[in-house]
Amino acid sequence: MKFFLKLFTVLFIVITLFAGSANAGVDEGIAAYKAGNFTKALNEFKPFAEKGNAKAEYYLGIMYEDGCGVAQNYQEAFTWLKRAADQNYADAQHNLGNMYVEGNGVEQNYQEAFKWFRKAADQNLPIAQFSLGFMYENGNGVTQNYQEAFTWYQKAADQGEPLAQISLGLMYLHGEGITQDYLEAFKWFKKAADQDIVPYAQFWLGTMYYDGKGVAQNYQKAFQCFKKAADQGDSNAQYQLGYMYYSGKGVTQNYQEAIIWLKKAAEQGDTNAQNALEELGISY
Repeated sequence: MKFFLKLFTVLFIVITLFAGSANAGVDEGIAAYKAGNFTKALNEFKPFAEKGNAKAEYYLGIMYEDGCGVAQNYQEAFTWLKRAADQNYADAQHNLGNMYVEGNGVEQNYQEAFKWFRKAADQNLPIAQFSLGFMYENGNGVTQNYQEAFTWYQKAADQGEPLAQISLGLMYLHGEGITQDYLEAFKWFKKAADQDIVPYAQFWLGTMYYDGKGVAQNYQKAFQCFKKAADQGDSNAQYQLGYMYYSGKGVTQNYQEAIIWLKKAAEQGDTNAQNALEELGISY
């Protein structure tokens, strides 16, 4: 009995030390990856990935997907992400779903994408919950269902996912999946905008101020929101900014600035800006 107890203790120590060593190696790879040292990251991830470490498989997969430290190779990315996803690694499941959506490294398949998003969402991964909500909202890989979309957006939004907060705001704004409520729409747009991650959030917050929905109409605040989004390249905000400069709403009228911002939006394909410039006889 003492022999088996001693053997068990030795095995436990060996397994614990091995797991600690593996985690240390992968963690070093993650640190190198975040620092932009992709060669070191690759050297750290690959041996552990080949031994079946899910976290290493995931990072190796995204390195192939993005072409970081290696030639971009969607097939290799798919292979490694699938290995990690099969081990229930939520981030890999979400990335795998995206590859099925885009048809990168695998034939486009919305049903498969939905399946993998659901697996990751069920593990409470906010970005996966957003993606699942998007699939329900648009009827991709599943029957369109605004109520289900709202439910999943809410789960992700409550965890601070800005894309979900914007989507939730839009559903409240348009009354899709929920009773129309401008106050709630404004609340969620502001939560997303306050994170200053997604420019589109500033655009929608500016729209609420401009239209006076869910908040007192305020052209100055609308202008400020549009400017933040426009500076980050949002074409909708660039058009709106150009219009406000042209009309003198929320800012001193300035035709030169109006043309600058309308051109920026038009160059990105914004049809409203293109039409406005054509009416003014200005090429872009």
